Amino acid sequence: MQLRAPAKINLSFRIHGRRADGFHEIETLMVPISLADRLTMTRLESGEGIQFECDDPSLPTADDNLVVRAARLFFAATNRDPAVRIELGKEIPHGAGLGGGSSDAAAALLGMNELLEVDLPLERLAALASAIGSDVPFFLFRSAAICRGRGELVAPVPLSQRLPLLLLKPAFGVPTPSAYSRWKDSRELPNVVYAAQEFAGFTFVNDLERPVFEKHVFLAAAKMWLLSQPEVAVAMMSGSGSTLFAVLREASAAESLAVRARSELDAELWTHACETV
Repeated sequence: MQLRAPAKINLSFRIHGRRADGFHEIETLMVPISLADRLTMTRLESGEGIQFECDDPSLPTADDNLVVRAARLFFAATNRDPAVRIELGKEIPHGAGLGGGSSDAAAALLGMNELLEVDLPLERLAALASAIGSDVPFFLFRSAAICRGRGELVAPVPLSQRLPLLLLKPAFGVPTPSAYSRWKDSRELPNVVYAAQEFAGFTFVNDLERPVFEKHVFLAAAKMWLLSQPEVAVAMMSGSGSTLFAVLREASAAESLAVRARSELDAELWTHACETV
């Protein structure tokens, strides 16, 4: 069995304060995009365990990998002897704010549910997903959604149109806990746009830009550079970064904009043209 594990961007991301459990209360509009990882899953004989391989050697392959954690949780919840092989092909960069690890875990849950013919309801899968990570339940629904709580309360919503995008990521990542820990006491940088942007009926805003830009000034400069380009309707950081996305006025503009970004911002930038789905 083969599955796609799509990345996501946050069209809006609001933080409403810190909760008693240490998490932050958020409200975010998350949207899957056409960039995706690939999972190949094979049912094994009883007793063969969980076999996991990834083509990215920088990622862990033991229990600290979210796919392996998802598999262990699924087998424990269904009282089955672990017996599956999962091969992960990575396209989504990690430390990027694109939800790659969370999407991989959700795809693993969906895949095992079908491959092993268990037929757990979506609500039960969502409970397992929430135990893995705050973003994981979102990816089970394969839809744009408004996510609340710490991100685990998912309300799917239809989108009126697809948006052409260019993603830009520098060589460094941003650890999510670091971004949240700096949120309350962070300050805005001068001459940087943090206000909500309106385009195509959407409101784009990200409360985590303030703490992340304060520490990683390059991202603030790159956002402002994007906003100055004629092809760009909106520019914003996705999630906790370090990926910025530009909403393009025309999809055909992506390649020339990517070339210019590497020339004028950073020759080592990772760029990817895609769209919301």
